[in-house]
Amino acid sequence: MILILRSRWLVNMAKEKLTAISPLDGRYADKTKELSRIFSEYGLIKYRVEIEIRWLQMLANNPHIIELDIFDIDTDSQLNQIIDNFDVDDAESVKEIEKITNHDVKAVEYFISRQFKGHKNIKDFIHFGCTSEDINNLAYAMMLKEARDSIIKPLMNSLQSEIESLASKHQNTPMLSRTHGQTASPTTVGKEFANILSRLNIINIELNEINIYGKFNGAVGNFNAHHAAYPNCDWLIISSKFIRSLGLEPNLLTTQIEPHDWMAKYCHTLIRYNTVLLDMSRDIWGYISLGYFKQRLEKNEVGSSTMPHKINPIDFENAEGNLGMANSLLSHFAEKLPISRFQRDLTDSTVQRNLGVAIGYGTIAIKSLLKGINKLEIDEMAIKEDIEHRWEVLGEAIQTVMRRYGVPEPYEKLKSLTRGNEINKSILSNF
Repeated sequence: MILILRSRWLVNMAKEKLTAISPLDGRYADKTKELSRIFSEYGLIKYRVEIEIRWLQMLANNPHIIELDIFDIDTDSQLNQIIDNFDVDDAESVKEIEKITNHDVKAVEYFISRQFKGHKNIKDFIHFGCTSEDINNLAYAMMLKEARDSIIKPLMNSLQSEIESLASKHQNTPMLSRTHGQTASPTTVGKEFANILSRLNIINIELNEINIYGKFNGAVGNFNAHHAAYPNCDWLIISSKFIRSLGLEPNLLTTQIEPHDWMAKYCHTLIRYNTVLLDMSRDIWGYISLGYFKQRLEKNEVGSSTMPHKINPIDFENAEGNLGMANSLLSHFAEKLPISRFQRDLTDSTVQRNLGVAIGYGTIAIKSLLKGINKLEIDEMAIKEDIEHRWEVLGEAIQTVMRRYGVPEPYEKLKSLTRGNEINKSILSNF
């Protein structure tokens, strides 16, 4: 029976992938599945539940809030279990409540309240002093923090490690440069990968150093209701302590919403990282086209539906396309999210629900690059042969030495000799 049920579940999952509108949940579902626990509707509800409960626990530990008793071990344990054991069925229960309330955050409050029938004082302090944005901004902040720490950074580190290996392995492999698409002074394969690695390392560090902020200060950011209820409490300190307990930095001066400036910086940093990867993807594609790089043959793969000899650079093309998708969304987030009419409008709400979509496309891209790089082989013979037929690239070095020794018009002499002419070893030696 268990095997039959599992088989039906797998069939249903396969059908869901085929009928999904977004390729993130369809074609690429296997590459983005780790994001679903963070950025899905389930993930958002789970973070909301955790924030509401942690706030309730902090209030109970405040000696000035005498109407709420300090929780005993059993009550605290029950609250912790709601967080630790929260699953998709619980999220569905919240969604059922939302059908009645027509308010997603209020539904979370009622879901928690139902765990404490007969505990009036506890129920009254769930969501105390909060506006929905207090819960939501912290939830999205925690999402992006976890995504950065547990998914984005490890992927970046893996990719950079692979690029570092290529840079080290081929540090002495000479290769013609291609400035403006034309043959130019030699470089090495390793040095070109080292250039990319250096750029990625800098941006990686910058992403890790971004402070992720949260606000928790009531309806319009002034702690109005808090002071009305408990004027002797230092709500600035309480709010700051609570935000930091969630691993975030407090932003104490806001309107009803956290202004999302840090989120724009986060998006811009990912855009720059993705742009470097896009640049690399195109260059590798070009070097494959020139024959400098080869792709290790996968026996059962098909390169073309009509031309069986082809091994297309599909991993780098896939990466380029998905990086473009990611950056389009990230750019919109960075431009839109810091803007809000007066103290609050709701346009950011629907936009933020797509944060995981942008990160999903970036995740697919990096995984494609990892796959492509692991199939990449350098054709040192092809590179060497190309260099042997391009003696004109020594023109830069020769005319520079001529300058040192005072030979008149060195550049002009080399220009006359090399520009538009076929140059070989003999001609250059005679010169």
